[in-house]
Amino acid sequence: MSWSLCPEAACTVMTRPVAPDPATAATRAVLERLLRDDAPYGDLTTEALEIGALPAVMTFHARDAMVAALVEDAAAIVEIAGGVVDWRARSGDRLQPGAPILSARGPAGALLKGWKVAQTLIEIWSGVATSASEIVTAARSVSPDIAVACTRKHTPGVKDFAVAAVKAGGATMHRMGLSETILVFPEHLAFLEGVDGAALVAAARTSSPEKKLVIEVKSIETGVAAAVAGFEIIQAEKFSPRELAELVSAVSALDRRPLIAAAGGVNTANAADYARSGADFLVTSAPYAAAPRDVAVKIAPQA
Repeated sequence: MSWSLCPEAACTVMTRPVAPDPATAATRAVLERLLRDDAPYGDLTTEALEIGALPAVMTFHARDAMVAALVEDAAAIVEIAGGVVDWRARSGDRLQPGAPILSARGPAGALLKGWKVAQTLIEIWSGVATSASEIVTAARSVSPDIAVACTRKHTPGVKDFAVAAVKAGGATMHRMGLSETILVFPEHLAFLEGVDGAALVAAARTSSPEKKLVIEVKSIETGVAAAVAGFEIIQAEKFSPRELAELVSAVSALDRRPLIAAAGGVNTANAADYARSGADFLVTSAPYAAAPRDVAVKIAPQA
């Protein structure tokens, strides 16, 4: 049996690009606040030139090769300012130089008001997404199923954007805050001198039975001891790939082998080496230091 949503003669061809899922990383209130921060009392230049009511068009194109991020938020910014957006790309798309990202039409004042905030969001966070994607690609070139997890060491106050950019790049978040996971650092253990590792694990399992227990270690010996004590994830901080391989080998004979995470200094250049060493996943902050990816914007009178 076949069926159609409409009679053939009644169906029309869509000429406007279909909008992707319009979900944004940030709430409308946050985006409105960003726009207000840039133009708290209006756009003085546009008002002085008396061009705000003139019909205009605006286009965004990738100037650099990039993995696009925050396209949805940029489009929402333009719409909040008063423009009507046509979608050309979405977050997560791999774009070559010259590829269209979005276009918009509306009063010149609306497009000029939303322009810079929207452009900057895409540029900065596409840099993060592109860097994350490069690390994922490098790691999976030798270990196809390995995960790359980005830390929360982004600029405070921009978590929504950081998470969206990391996901656009094909990575995941390591932990998004202190309330989410149990991750024991040496700084915690400084207050627990003399406490048996197994007893520590037992206490943590009693208080939070649904959480995996993670510990950061800085030596092979400490990592093995933590694995024997029952920690489920060993986060190897600033191990070399060779040291990490030794740790993986040392814990592999245990009845319950923990997951091994490579952390500290992981980047595009060494991701393949860490993946090759046997790590189960990589933990990195490197994408947050990535350079922005340039976006070319053109604004002109509507013909």
